Amino acid sequence: MRKVKKTGSMQNHTYRNDSTTRSETGFPILQGVLPVKRSQVSADIIAGITLAALAIPEVMGYAKIAGAPVITGLYTMLIPMFLFALFGSSRHLVVGADSATAAILFAGLSTMAAPASAQWMAYAGVLAFMSAGLVLMARVIRIGFLADFLSRTVLVGFLTGVGVQVAFGEIPGMLGFTAHGHGPVETIINTFRQINQASFYDLAVSGAVLLTIIVTSKISKKIPGALITVIGSIAVSSMFHLRQHGVHVLGVIPSGLPAIAFPDIRLKWDLIERLLPIAFSMFVVILAQSAATSRAYAARHNERFSQNIDLLGLSLANIGAGLSGTFTVNGSPTKTQMVETAGGLSQLSQITTSFFVFLVLLFLTAPLSYMPSAVLSTVVFLIGIELIDIRGMRRIFFERPWEFWVALITTLAVILAGVGQGIITAMFLSIVAHTRHGYRPKNAVIKADEKERFRPVPVSSPEQLAPGLMVYRFTHSLYYANTEQLSREVMELAGGARPKLHWFCIAAGAIDDVDFSAAETLRSIANELKDRGIRLVMSDVSEHVREELDRSLLTELIGKESYYVTLTDVLRAYRPKKAPKWG
Repeated sequence: MRKVKKTGSMQNHTYRNDSTTRSETGFPILQGVLPVKRSQVSADIIAGITLAALAIPEVMGYAKIAGAPVITGLYTMLIPMFLFALFGSSRHLVVGADSATAAILFAGLSTMAAPASAQWMAYAGVLAFMSAGLVLMARVIRIGFLADFLSRTVLVGFLTGVGVQVAFGEIPGMLGFTAHGHGPVETIINTFRQINQASFYDLAVSGAVLLTIIVTSKISKKIPGALITVIGSIAVSSMFHLRQHGVHVLGVIPSGLPAIAFPDIRLKWDLIERLLPIAFSMFVVILAQSAATSRAYAARHNERFSQNIDLLGLSLANIGAGLSGTFTVNGSPTKTQMVETAGGLSQLSQITTSFFVFLVLLFLTAPLSYMPSAVLSTVVFLIGIELIDIRGMRRIFFERPWEFWVALITTLAVILAGVGQGIITAMFLSIVAHTRHGYRPKNAVIKADEKERFRPVPVSSPEQLAPGLMVYRFTHSLYYANTEQLSREVMELAGGARPKLHWFCIAAGAIDDVDFSAAETLRSIANELKDRGIRLVMSDVSEHVREELDRSLLTELIGKESYYVTLTDVLRAYRPKKAPKWG
């Protein structure tokens, strides 16, 4: 994975999502780590330790959402995270337990087994393998290109929505109570209804954590304020027995490494049929959410990544989850932001996290039990706030007002319906935005200025390149949705031309595809122009488009001699004099 030169702020960065880079020609490994910058190693290691300190309690919470024993949340950060760090392409995407896939898992298995039972975990392991198989299939048939349907506009809206959802979701934990709900909005409403249940001690802990992190960040961004608060809170809680004073703590956590084995269950076809819809739902979330997060951070850092290689890493990560007795893993926006906030810039951070979790599982689960729950909630709240891109939304509003509404709808979809539905909405809106641009392209006619240089002017100002010769430039691929505009504009230009036209040229330099409907429209235009005594010619036609026009019999209709390489050639053929050149 190679970095490209930065060109400015986050909003100005561009990047490439290469699905056929050189790394795909061999067996990909360590693309998210190499090349290693010596100056960045210490920051990556600190970020990895910070991620472990912050995410360990978080993934235990996700384990509860999934109906699994809390220790299995830590397992998601051991083998699965390590495998993605080795075989993924993104330098930033963090893979582990995720709220969306955990919720899908619980909803799907709730009628099939008892939560946290051996049977429940066996089903969860099978689902991890099935998710891995679906993701691997997506890699083999190379549908990682679906990530390209997430525009920069909807990515800003997506991450902003995730930030709002995450931040508001942590407020109950900061206040010392639990707010239940069937969705983000209901949870927020219940939070305000239960505000009188707030604990003074938990609120004090949250305030101290907020103050510490904000002050340290003001002093220097390099100071790991979140890590300081986690370690400090554990020490204070242990020394002063905060639990006895009403402060909620994480409690006892069992130690030990996971056993490596296949799920202990006999698979039958009827069971596979019941599990497949659950696995497919998680697959959609994995594909979309991981792609959205990888793309957003690649854009932020102006870097390359391959979504197809990320799919391989995600597949291997879920195989690791199935073998290590835990549940399906996914790319996590919040964990990715944790690493970013702590200064990590490569998968070395995630490798460090996996190693730290390995040590925690063996030796450090006892101290972790003293951590006040409010510490975790406060840190995650701040991470959610950082994900809210107000500056990006404002910039979109002032530069592209129509696209701002696309970003806002995406944000609201994530907040109101959840991350999974928000991603699907984001992809749909990206496709709509793309279709809108191609459905009504801004075409032009070409004229020669006073210095005899070719210049485009709007179709509403029909100029002739030479008396009797008009050049019409179509600025998008020709397909069924914009053929009506093509036909209408050509006929209006030809019918209203003064003096009368003898040649009508379509400048096709921007046309890279012609579908069946468009080819039929071109034949109809050629015949109608011929009936008016006007010859249709074309210039700047690519080899691929020429082959399509040959197969569509347009070439047979207008003649091979009607194709010209450049507009200069058109003008020379029409008027054998010195022709102007492009200025």
